[in-house]
Formats: sequence, structure tokens, C-alpha cells
Amino acid sequence: MTFREIGRELGIPNPQTVIYHLGQLKKNGLLYLDIKKRQRVSKPKAFAVDKLFSIPLVGSANCGPAMELAQENIQKYLKITQTSLKRSKPDGLIAVRAVGESLNKADIRGENIEDGDYVVVDCKQQPSNGDYVLSIIDGAANFKKFFKDDSKNEIRLVSESTQEIPPIILHESDINSSGYMVNGVVVRVIKN
Repeated sequence: MTFREIGRELGIPNPQTVIYHLGQLKKNGLLYLDIKKRQRVSKPKAFAVDKLFSIPLVGSANCGPAMELAQENIQKYLKITQTSLKRSKPDGLIAVRAVGESLNKADIRGENIEDGDYVVVDCKQQPSNGDYVLSIIDGAANFKKFFKDDSKNEIRLVSESTQEIPPIILHESDINSSGYMVNGVVVRVIKN
């Protein structure tokens, strides 16, 4: 379609307005050019174009108490190469912006998590003890270090911070009533 045809479909008389809005969609990663330089609308999940992953930024999560409402509204897409993530496919990846300082002493591939950082999460990966996870508790999202203690039937979500932040302790029998779930394992931190 030409810019004029797009404008007619949307009720926009000026093709320059259409060009401006398409530029804004490209800037936010919601529209991209494929290999043949055709414009394509981004999908609501991670995808790859020419070895460059586009990972949806779906919201924010606290690094302290679970207070950020867990919403999956795509705000934009982060562009990251396959090599940077050491994987060939972007399946199951999302990005979340960190809020707070409770993981400012964490070590995720040599990076900590600070307020405003982008955190890439693999939603298909199951956590092991010592993994950093994105968890949901009562509809609120947070990042913590995950430990499962089978002898006590507990899951501990621990902060690694310069501040004193108590752990979140969940007994397995209470997990369903607390609305707890692990949404994925942190695989990369992108400093802001």
C-alpha cells in the first residue's frame, strides 16, 4: 500500500502524518523491515530477523517486595544479537525493566541488577537452586534468587543487596493460595 492508501484506510488525509507514525512504530520496534526491505508488523512475542532478536519488553518487576503489577503489555522491543544471548532462537524470551535495588549485588554473567536495567527472562526454563527468577506473587512481579528446600517443603526468594531486605518464604502447601508462580529464569541483564 502507498502512504496515501494507508492514510485513506485510517482517515488520515496527509501522507506525511502516515510517514511520521510509521517512523514512530519502527523506532519502538513495533514495525521492522525484513531482508527484502518490506515493512512488517512485529509479532507479540520474540522473533528473529537476520540474527537479530527482537524481544518484547512487557513491563516492570520489583527487585524488592512484589509490588509491581504483573502485566504483559508490550511497550517496545529490545534488539539483541543471537551471539549476545548465546542461543539460536528467541523462543520464550521476554524483557522486563527492573525497579529497585534488592539485587544490586547479584552476579548474572558478571552483571548485577540495578534500578532501570532491562532483564531478559527465559519463560520456558525451569529454575534450579541459585537461579535468579522472575516470580509472580498475588499478581505482582519481582526478581529474586530462587532456592527450593525439599527438607522444609519451602521455596525461598532471596535478595542480594547492599540493603537489608528479608527473604520471601513460601511453604509448598500455601503456594496455590498465595498466587505464586515462577514466570522464568533470568538469562541476561542489559544495563540501562
